[in-house]
Amino acid sequence: MKLLVLHGPSLDKLGTREPEIYGSLSLGEINAQLEETARQRGAELTILQSNHEGVLADAILSARENGNRGILMNPAAYSHTSIALLDAIRACGLPVVEVHLSNIHAREEFRRHSYTAMGAVGVVTGFGVDSYIAGLHLLSARIQQLDARD
Repeated sequence: MKLLVLHGPSLDKLGTREPEIYGSLSLGEINAQLEETARQRGAELTILQSNHEGVLADAILSARENGNRGILMNPAAYSHTSIALLDAIRACGLPVVEVHLSNIHAREEFRRHSYTAMGAVGVVTGFGVDSYIAGLHLLSARIQQLDARD
């Protein structure tokens, strides 16, 4: 099972950016944990981080034709602003699980709404790196459920 993992803006600064909110792990360390979890589940990951909305939208829209079965995504700040990413999620035809390291519902008012979550099958938020790990497990389980129906 091939899955796309997308990391949004500023996540390339994890480990040094506000560690009291986002934790001390770097993006590379999070990706290594995701790769290990994927191996255990028999999945293959393609991982992309971008600070650019259009790059993320293009990756979402081409995910299916690139052989991906689902998308695990931390849209970061674009969660709260991007109708373009919501539209891409809705158009891609794949299950998307949104994840956040921090609990966006316990933060500033503007962070409490996620446009992108409106297109996701679910959201895992507030558990640090475990949000990613749980999201990966839940995404692969959802794909297996869909396969069982076919």
